[in-house]
Amino acid sequence: MPPIVTTRRPSGPSGLTVRFILTAAAIYAAVGGITWALVRFFPAHEVAAEAMFPPVFWGTTAFLFAGSYSLQRSVWMVQREKQGPFRRSLIAAMVLGTLFVTVQSYGLYSLVRHQKPNEVQTGANAFLTLFAALHAMHFTLALLCLVWVTLSALADRYDHEYFWGVKLCALFWHALGIVWLVILMAFLMATS
Repeated sequence: MPPIVTTRRPSGPSGLTVRFILTAAAIYAAVGGITWALVRFFPAHEVAAEAMFPPVFWGTTAFLFAGSYSLQRSVWMVQREKQGPFRRSLIAAMVLGTLFVTVQSYGLYSLVRHQKPNEVQTGANAFLTLFAALHAMHFTLALLCLVWVTLSALADRYDHEYFWGVKLCALFWHALGIVWLVILMAFLMATS
């Protein structure tokens, strides 16, 4: 009887996992550093009586929808087995997502600084800040998913037959874009 041969799985994290952790840490370090610079060089408005819509949210909206297009383009490209444009679209979406989180963080800082101390729990700004912050937390998760998908794409893990991770990431991003439109409408109603 021939001996039974078993293969041992390597213990410890895989190379993709290590790259994911390092890339995500680098992206969020850049987000923190750029947000700090924005806060330092462009201080937030002082407390006022009315609800406030930070104008930088228009820029974040542009980043969100440009990133959504880039992600959808990546789905189209991987389905056609165009690996170069597929990877470039993912990288573009990752850059746009990073810019979204950075500028959104500055906008949230502006909203928090705009709060009246005696209306922190009941004012319109508190309501809008809460929804914008919840959206930002979900978008942080979407950006982490995008980092994983991008690194997986760079490791040749997707092709025209296997691309569900890319499609799921794109659907998550599109859903967050729709939620952001609802939040923008709430901002516009509260500030008009």
